[in-house]
Amino acid sequence: MAFSRREFLKWSVGGAILATGLPRLANANVLPVGTCPNDPRSLSFYNLHTSERLSCRYFDGKEYVDNVLVELNHFCRDFRRNEVHVMDRKLFDLLYQIKLLLATDAEVELVSGYRSIATNNALRRHSSGVAKHSYHTKGQAIDFRLKGVALSDVHAAALALEQGGVGYYPRSNFVHIDTGPVRHWSQ
Repeated sequence: MAFSRREFLKWSVGGAILATGLPRLANANVLPVGTCPNDPRSLSFYNLHTSERLSCRYFDGKEYVDNVLVELNHFCRDFRRNEVHVMDRKLFDLLYQIKLLLATDAEVELVSGYRSIATNNALRRHSSGVAKHSYHTKGQAIDFRLKGVALSDVHAAALALEQGGVGYYPRSNFVHIDTGPVRHWSQ
């Protein structure tokens, strides 16, 4: 049976994940087997609050694409106040790496990106799960899920990267990632 390169990578990376239970990566900047740091990187998004979609190549193989990062900043804006903030591009790399680990082309369903301090404070009044000094207010956090992918698998892949914070919110159906210190929690 002949496999295409894509099928081979999907089976080899997917099989390795299943066989090892998503082992921790030795180096946080290492991409999964079969990928190259100079490969172009693309993501597809759906914003659950605004119903907007965005498919983009944010890294062209040599550098980050500035005008695409501007689009991503707008896409991840605080929709409640229509405020845009610069998002940490490392978040997009984390999403890309999670998708590679899971060997999926699934759309990223955005629950929350940037949040203004006013929005964050309003959400804190209604939920104990919102941090006072949230990385969302710095453009360093994203709450998301991957369409059609088990949330527990997304969580496991995010933990395996050992980069930044990882929050698991199965009752609310999302995973939080941020570019702060390495830590994890569940609610």
